[in-house]
Amino acid sequence: MEPAGGRDSARDVSKVESQLRKDVREFCVLAPLRDRLRYAVEPLGELGNSGALATGQGTVYPLLARLRGDALVATDRRESPSGPPPRRYYALTGTGRAALTECERIRPGFRDAVDQFLAPDERRDQDIGGTA
Repeated sequence: MEPAGGRDSARDVSKVESQLRKDVREFCVLAPLRDRLRYAVEPLGELGNSGALATGQGTVYPLLARLRGDALVATDRRESPSGPPPRRYYALTGTGRAALTECERIRPGFRDAVDQFLAPDERRDQDIGGTA
């Protein structure tokens, strides 16, 4: 088999990275809320500091709205230290805490399974006709 190359290949890698981010971002937004009420820009900043999960407000605010609609987070409006308008602060609900706990429970096994499939395997390469 010949590997795909060129511009389409680079676009496919970008799609893979984008999909992986999308799949884990929800739990990475929930995790900082486990300890205390937070203003939305706090999880946004933490994602930005991670590098690989960096995203913008155009992604985080709709995600938080969806998490709220799914009853994973609750909100509380409070006056802003910098003046009006009031800010919306987010906290985990019991359902959100249970979802985060479940993610923490299954993530190591899932990660290990993915690593096993993605790890180079000389026997698999030879079966396909490649060389090790």
